[in-house]
Amino acid sequence: MVSIQTNGEHICGGFLISNEFVLTAAHCWDRFETLTVVVGAHDLKNIESSDRFGVKSYIPHPNFGNNRNDIMLLMLQEKVGANNDVKWISLPMKGEDLGTNSLCSVAGWGRIETKGPKSDRLMEANVYLMNNTVCGYRWGELYSLSNMMCTHGHGGSCLFDSGGPLVYGNTAVGVTSFGYKEQCNSPQYPNVYTKISPYLEWIGNIIRNVM
Repeated sequence: MVSIQTNGEHICGGFLISNEFVLTAAHCWDRFETLTVVVGAHDLKNIESSDRFGVKSYIPHPNFGNNRNDIMLLMLQEKVGANNDVKWISLPMKGEDLGTNSLCSVAGWGRIETKGPKSDRLMEANVYLMNNTVCGYRWGELYSLSNMMCTHGHGGSCLFDSGGPLVYGNTAVGVTSFGYKEQCNSPQYPNVYTKISPYLEWIGNIIRNVM
């Protein structure tokens, strides 16, 4: 889990998928911003300079727009060493789908409640996958049945949690994308995640071209 920051302020989450690539949401980057990535932190008030990495390349999905294809790779300026606090997470197999009500988790330093402050400490919540057809019905044209998934639960993502992983077991299956701006964890408009499995080929091509 990483904190993506601009001017020292946390704006999004993200997660390491190799020793030099972070996966996050494409909407986390304004093309005029310079982002830094904080790795291995739990409390954002206690960040050491060695935990902060610059971004060498910003690679949003070429078809990102209107919440669609909301996925981006960040290539770091230097490789990250694995330790007790830092490791990369597995991605799903191609075509791997989870069933309705599968137990997942989300994490981030986003707002603790709808109008509340961001959390300095990394927070985590259990959530359950919703039926995809129901998600499509709730969100209408904003929702892609093939490339998105959504969840329900007592906790979940809020503002500034974008880009963080939706995790099933030890695998990142989704990227936090959007929710209802007027209410975090709205029962009517559930939190939406970009489904990772349709993008495995795109991710693999980029990483292989760098190796």
